[in-house]
Amino acid sequence: MDASLAVGLRGLPGGSSLAQLLAAHRGVRNHLALPPLAVGQILGWGDGHRARTGKWPRRDSGPIPEAPSETWKAVDKALIDGHRGLPGGSSLARLLQAERGVRNPAAVPRLQCWEILFWADFHHDRTGHWPTANSGAIPEAPGETWARVDDALRAGIRGLPGGGSLARLLHRRCEKPNHAALSPLTTERVLAWADAHRSRSGNWPMCGSGTITDAPGETWGAVDEALRFGRRGLSGGSSLPQLLATERGVRNSAAVPPLTREQILTWADAHHARTGHWPTTSSGPVDGVPGETWSAVSAALNTGSRGLPGGGSLARLLTQDRGVRNHMTLPPFAVEQILAWADAYHVRTGAWPCVKSGPIPESPGETWTTVGTALSRGLRGLRGRDSLARLLARERGTRNPAAVPALSVEQIRQWVRAHCRRTGCWPRRNDGPIPEAPGETWARVYHALRTGLRGLPGGSSLAQVAQECEATPAVQSCVS
Repeated sequence: MDASLAVGLRGLPGGSSLAQLLAAHRGVRNHLALPPLAVGQILGWGDGHRARTGKWPRRDSGPIPEAPSETWKAVDKALIDGHRGLPGGSSLARLLQAERGVRNPAAVPRLQCWEILFWADFHHDRTGHWPTANSGAIPEAPGETWARVDDALRAGIRGLPGGGSLARLLHRRCEKPNHAALSPLTTERVLAWADAHRSRSGNWPMCGSGTITDAPGETWGAVDEALRFGRRGLSGGSSLPQLLATERGVRNSAAVPPLTREQILTWADAHHARTGHWPTTSSGPVDGVPGETWSAVSAALNTGSRGLPGGGSLARLLTQDRGVRNHMTLPPFAVEQILAWADAYHVRTGAWPCVKSGPIPESPGETWTTVGTALSRGLRGLRGRDSLARLLARERGTRNPAAVPALSVEQIRQWVRAHCRRTGCWPRRNDGPIPEAPGETWARVYHALRTGLRGLPGGSSLAQVAQECEATPAVQSCVS
């Protein structure tokens, strides 16, 4: 169709296109014949955008409400490429910078040190303080902020040499004191700041705790550096954690005290006396020993730190010195052993054990649940893919509820006739076990007949099976 419209085939006049036809008769935008643009028109749309949003438009600002089907992206492309009547070689950002004084992030002006100092003088005259990187916008330089100026001084961009900072520039050129670099420190002052930090937050400061509220311009990292390297009047050879450990008794994780096996066992005995359980790595803090945790104690036993030999663990220590069962080094199982425990259980209770039968008296610490898990997963020397029920069914002939044999209607009829001969009545579902089928009960047979389990079709009952059986005189007299 487009070709016919273009060359005049099939009765069409030619010289057109599908896009031109839809544009002329349906108002569809034709991208090959877009209307021309004018700089004044674009600026008008930009002023409207600013009035609506409080911001100047950018390339990704989306559709232009004043010009349906136009987008700021299309306008920017036309300004760059010189389409739609525009000269090209420009952009939306450059146009707004030239005509509206909007800051163009892609063409920020160069900076000079004298210019920055000039702005700093005005800031000092207004506020009584010299600017820092956090002082916000610079009124004398629309679009500039002290943070951007500080970044440029540090990175060496926008015509600046780099390797400096706003604070260093003000100190070097204006001979204004750089308090973050020159004000002396004393341990008393640092401790006072730390006490105030503890009062506010509930925690002692660390090197990464950021700025010091009571000392604008100071940071805990800078204080730690001065304590370490002997700067700003301090003697050096210390650190913030060491100072707090010495003067405030705060635990220093880089200089934890040594441990001994006897000390750990004393703590473990106290834990057991208090809770009734021996501690594990997840037992949390060591009671009465600030800063210590059972996980840290076990880690020291394992890695050989803090004066310990290494290669151990909390569980192994308690197994060796207190006889506590260690789940990581449990003894292996043997099938004969499990069967012996099951026989003893059967003698005691008259029933065979299951995984819910609880502890095994013949083996303190063992339970039938752990036995079943080991049989299933192949743990502790067993092959796996087995179960306690299957083992007892295979070796002791017990009924396995998970693998009951299939039933047939004829088999059930035989049991029904035998029941009638014995009792003179048809069996009912609450008549208990079936002597001819050890492990079977009339309730289980009834349930299988009703639901269609164990190979039966379902939808039947004991009464229906009984009616299908040949009645004996004894049964007839009982029924009558």
